[in-house]
Amino acid sequence: MSAMSGIKKNRVLVVDDEPAIVDLVRQILLRSGYEVRTAVDGDSAYQAVYDLKPDLVILDLMLPVMDGWEVCRRVKSDPEVNAIPILMLTARRDERDVVEGLELGADDYVKKPFSTEELRARVAVLLRRSGKTGPVRELREGDLVLDIENESADLRGRELSLSRTEFQLLALLAERFGRRITRESLQSSIWNTLDAETRAIDVHVSRLRKKLEDGGEPALLVQSQRGRGYRLVWETK
Repeated sequence: MSAMSGIKKNRVLVVDDEPAIVDLVRQILLRSGYEVRTAVDGDSAYQAVYDLKPDLVILDLMLPVMDGWEVCRRVKSDPEVNAIPILMLTARRDERDVVEGLELGADDYVKKPFSTEELRARVAVLLRRSGKTGPVRELREGDLVLDIENESADLRGRELSLSRTEFQLLALLAERFGRRITRESLQSSIWNTLDAETRAIDVHVSRLRKKLEDGGEPALLVQSQRGRGYRLVWETK
């Protein structure tokens, strides 16, 4: 079982189909010291909630594929993720829309256009309420130890020679040890976009696999999951 120690940098998932809004919110949050991930439609947002387990979701209501109300309803009805705070972001002026979101379980809302200070304050309040604090300095999974602050990793006491992208990939997989992460979520997390070529992820995974091969038992493997994503596991031969 994974063990994390130290303080964690809060991770916020921003969901909006307007690039200008996503970029604005992302910059506000980055300047406030948060880690930011993004999604542009309801379906990918819903998947990202499970893949990333963010500390907070900023969710636009008018989304393609699956609207924000449905994303909120699904998240808040699942005990695995319903404790994650949801801050609704809406341009709609009808109070009934806001009320509906709150009745579905959303924790707060901000109407567009919003001020930088208002958004920062509401995010900070929701994170305080949920008891979230800031950066995980160390992540452990058996004989694997990741130093998040210094971006270094040890396997069975031996430091791994990893590029920054390889370390980020390993950290994402280790955070959800044993569970699948989709290629799309890995792309979004590492490059903050869904535009990166899927092949790029495959190349980095291949390189990471080779660096995890130390001949020790059990072996630490990055397994492909039916061509849809990857998971990190220990395996005894």
